[in-house]
Amino acid sequence: MCLNRKRLLNIILPLFIGSVIAYLDRINIAYAALTMNADLGFTAAVFGMGAGIFFAGYVLFEIPGALIAERWSPRVWLARIMVTWGIVSLLMAFIHNQWQFYLVRFLLGAAEASFYPVAYASVIPRWYTPAERPRAIALMLASLQISAMIGSPLAGWMIGLRVFGLQGWQLLFILEAIPACLFGIILLFWIKDRPAQAGWLSAEEKAYLTDSFARETEAKNKIRRYTVLEALGTAEVIKLCCIYFLWITGFWGYNYWLPTVLKEASSWSAITIGWMIVIPMTLALVGMLFVGYSSSRTNEKRWHGAIPMFVAALAMLGGVWLKDSRLGFLAVCLAGAGVYSAFGVWWSYPTAFLAGAAAAGAVGLINSAGNIGGYVGPFLAGWLRTATGSFQWAFLFFAVSLALAGALMLTLKRR
Repeated sequence: MCLNRKRLLNIILPLFIGSVIAYLDRINIAYAALTMNADLGFTAAVFGMGAGIFFAGYVLFEIPGALIAERWSPRVWLARIMVTWGIVSLLMAFIHNQWQFYLVRFLLGAAEASFYPVAYASVIPRWYTPAERPRAIALMLASLQISAMIGSPLAGWMIGLRVFGLQGWQLLFILEAIPACLFGIILLFWIKDRPAQAGWLSAEEKAYLTDSFARETEAKNKIRRYTVLEALGTAEVIKLCCIYFLWITGFWGYNYWLPTVLKEASSWSAITIGWMIVIPMTLALVGMLFVGYSSSRTNEKRWHGAIPMFVAALAMLGGVWLKDSRLGFLAVCLAGAGVYSAFGVWWSYPTAFLAGAAAAGAVGLINSAGNIGGYVGPFLAGWLRTATGSFQWAFLFFAVSLALAGALMLTLKRR
């Protein structure tokens, strides 16, 4: 078996499955809202606050978690993350009021914190060269769209169920929490921290991967050896934080409110909405894989990141003014492709000039900045919907935010 296939099966695949489960447990709240809000008496503002407060817990524990994993054991830390977030996600089925909603969402964010930074900065760089990383990360993050394709129809179907006195939204939280706990245990034995520990590699492959990573780290350190604090304070990392904040403000605003927006704009049932969301997610999957492969082939990052942001911004802007439902759904599809497509190339950028704990800390900080945007986007959309009776102003704001993110990407240094 060739090295690429071995890495795909033993590194990317377990990270892919973990990310599918993470994304399901993160966005199931968007589908639960179709009936949960009415059952519990939540307004759009209450739901927006609860959806967004997840990211407050995430931000607080992001950098410490990334540093612990880098200095201790990435696989053990990833396993711990999955088991604890599965337990907390299960608690969502038993909330009764808005304060319990806020608390459990905060705890879910704290439990899940650093999953992606550990994958980007502590796992993938030890197994893939810089040129290979955009493609590898894009393959891993294809999990986002796949989970939406699986989860959207499943959630739409489950929302209408009632079993043993439990509402459909409660069943959704229970059944999607169990895989996190189980797979966390599996992950502990499947993935390895370093090539030297992998029994599925030949001696030559172990030496090649270990030497490649060592040479890369040495080359970066010759230019400059960053401490964690120095890395967090560099102008380039601060710029990356600003870009990701703007991007993720639009990304999570789009994802958390999409089912509700489609329901208000159509007469579709919950299960129909679930199936219709498969269409923009399919386009997003194709777009992200194409951008990741193209970036790896050309070794260009800035335009590969910026163009999808501009596409998403134009689509959201168009969606604000389009009155025809078919054209509006086309805008939804293009916006989905735009907000997802740059992920593979994006997360290869910090590790292009940082290594070790400095890279882990910087990725944690960048992801934290994005997750602040993850709070702002859903909350602002809910607030504007309550204040104006429409999502138009919210999506106009998202369009501006995404356009600024794309423009700032073009100011990054060439790597």
